[in-house]
Amino acid sequence: MRKLVILLFIFGTFVLGGIAWWNNALSAVDKNNTSKKIFVIYKGQGVKTIANNLKRESFIKDPIVFFILVKKLGIEGKIQAGDFRLSPSQSATDIAQTLTHGTLDVWITIPEGQRAGEIADILKDNISTFEPSWKIELSQHEGYLFPDTYLIPKDASISFIISHLKNNFNNQYAKVQTSENQKKIVTIASLIEREAKFKEDRPLVSSVIHNRQNLSMPLQIDATIQYMLGYQYNEHRWWKKNLTKEDLQIDSPYNTYIHPGLPPTPIANPGLSALQAAAQPINTDYLYYISDKQEHNHYAKTLEDHNANIKKYGL
Repeated sequence: MRKLVILLFIFGTFVLGGIAWWNNALSAVDKNNTSKKIFVIYKGQGVKTIANNLKRESFIKDPIVFFILVKKLGIEGKIQAGDFRLSPSQSATDIAQTLTHGTLDVWITIPEGQRAGEIADILKDNISTFEPSWKIELSQHEGYLFPDTYLIPKDASISFIISHLKNNFNNQYAKVQTSENQKKIVTIASLIEREAKFKEDRPLVSSVIHNRQNLSMPLQIDATIQYMLGYQYNEHRWWKKNLTKEDLQIDSPYNTYIHPGLPPTPIANPGLSALQAAAQPINTDYLYYISDKQEHNHYAKTLEDHNANIKKYGL
């Protein structure tokens, strides 16, 4: 009987100690310190990393307890990437809940090769101050809205966003070694971005574009027609999937089938790899290419070889 009492006492002490440890770990680091500072969660970070970072920046007492708390509350999938204004006076529970809805900025990824209209669609889904007029303002900077991942305030203005993206473009373009006119390089890079889905194809597509320009041949690039046609409401997408003969006959400066030379503006926003390929094409005699069903390009020096590729790849 005495041993049972002792065991019950030990067990009770253990339970009470565990409760005290749990409650203490959930309490505020310093309830009297109401100052706030920014805590950043990067895209792709897991709860374990977030908990360790919160502990390191003195927002919580115990990362293990915070991890368990998030699992217990079932909010792991609701924690947002972005930056948050947190205080040491907040309890761990308050902080966990804040991370699900209290972000000041949001992470926005702009993929390579998207046009201004597609970027506007991304901003519409993420920025609370978005206005339809942003599409027009963005289009005025087509080609110079550098694709990257950005941390942008939820209430940002379009002028702030454009400036942010263009500053990044300027920093990246400084890495491109060329004496050519910048608009020409950016326009060629935008064509490359739409025509070459794989990195190894970019210098080769650039080669074809330069070779055709040197021979005063029409570029005959489908992407310029797709850009001209704009949003396809029946397909619910930009970049029309299947061009018709009628499309190829539309009289527009963007129709590179009937007008020689480059289109008047870039048709998309290229990344650094495409910019470098535009500035430094591989030296080849290729004048033609097609994309197979896996979007790999196949090149030819003559129309006869080009037609053979079309037949070979069932296009």
